Amino acid sequence: MARYVALIRGVNNAGAGSRVAMADLRDLFEDLGFRDVRTLLNSGNVIFATQKQERSAVLARIQEGFASRLGLTAPVIVLSGQELAAAVRDNPFSNLATDPSRLLVVVPRTRSDLGRLRPLLEEQWAPEALALGSRVAYLWCAAGVAKSPLWTAVDRALERSGTARNMATFTKACACLSEK
Repeated sequence: MARYVALIRGVNNAGAGSRVAMADLRDLFEDLGFRDVRTLLNSGNVIFATQKQERSAVLARIQEGFASRLGLTAPVIVLSGQELAAAVRDNPFSNLATDPSRLLVVVPRTRSDLGRLRPLLEEQWAPEALALGSRVAYLWCAAGVAKSPLWTAVDRALERSGTARNMATFTKACACLSEK
C-alpha cells in the first residue's frame, strides 16, 4: 500500500464558498476505495492509502468523485508520503522561521510548475524569503500570510493552480502518515 496526502485548494476557507464537512470527505475517499482515510484539520487535507498505481489515476478518481458526489470542483494535489516527509525534512528556513504558521509550504500542481517561481528568486522580499525545494516552495511570511506580498506574487505566478499549507500543518500531516 502506498500512502498519500491529498491537498484540496479552497475547501472551507473564509470566503471561498466551498464548504465540505470532513466526514463527507472521508466517506467520499472510502467510497472511492481508498484505505486508512483520515482528514486533518478542517481545510481539505486527506491522508489515505491505496494500492500502488499511477498518481494521475489516483488524482482523476479524487477529482471525479469530488465533482460528482459533492458537486464541487477544486484543484487537488496529491503528494506521496515520501514527498511530504521530504518537504518537512528539507525546510531551508528552519532557523529563520520563528512561527510555523507563517512559514508556507506551497505545492504547485506539477513539479515543473516550480520553474514559474524562479524569477521571483531574483527579487528582494526582506523580511520575507522564498526558497525552492524539489517538489515545493517555501515562503517565510514574516508579517503573516494575509499581509504577504510574496504569497500574492507566488500565487499569481502559479496562476492560482497550486495550494499552500503552513509548516505546522505539513508537520502534522507527516506525523499522521507515519501512524496507522
